[in-house]
Amino acid sequence: MDIKTDLSLDAKGLACPMPIVKTKKSMKDIEAGQVLEVLATDKGSKADLAAWAKSAGHQYLGTVEEGDVLKHYVRKASDEDSQETKHDKVVNNEELQNVRSDENALILDVRESAEYAFEHIPEATSIPLGELDDRADELDRSKKVYVVCRTGNRSDMAAQKLVEKGFENVYNVVPGMSEWSGDTTSLNK
Repeated sequence: MDIKTDLSLDAKGLACPMPIVKTKKSMKDIEAGQVLEVLATDKGSKADLAAWAKSAGHQYLGTVEEGDVLKHYVRKASDEDSQETKHDKVVNNEELQNVRSDENALILDVRESAEYAFEHIPEATSIPLGELDDRADELDRSKKVYVVCRTGNRSDMAAQKLVEKGFENVYNVVPGMSEWSGDTTSLNK
C-alpha cells in the first residue's frame, strides 16, 4: 500500500519514549492537516503513538507493518472542527447511507490519501481537497455529489469549489467520517 505523506521520520532502533519524543518534535515541521509517517521498530510504539496522538489532539490514522518496521501515520491537528460551514446543501450520515446504492449518486472523499487508505466508504472516490481544482473534471457532473471528509469542514470547502466549477447537485456530509457507522474498507483489505 502506497500512502502519501508530507514528512517521514526514521525512529527505527529507538526504544520508548524516544519515538514519541521525536514525533512530537517533527510535528512542528509540518502544517496543520498534513500527515507524518513514523518508521519504528519498537513494538510498543503502536499503542504509544496512538495514545500520544489522541492526547495531543492529533489524528492517529493507523499502522502498516512491513517486516520488522512499523509505519505509523499521524495527521497533525487543525482547526477544522471549529470552522463554520458555508455550503447550504447539507446532509447527515444517515442520509448518505440511504443513497449509497443510488446509481445517480457519487460519494467524493476529500480527506488526505493516508486517511482514505486506512478507512473509507467502499463506494467513495478519493480526491484530496488540495487536488480538487486540478481533478474536478474526473467527476460525473450529471450525478448528485455527496462530499465527505472527517468532520464536514473540508467537505464544505470542496462543495463550494465544485459549485463554483458548475456542479449543480452538491451536498456536504456532516459530521462525516468522524461519526460514520456504516460499512468501511481500507486499501490493505
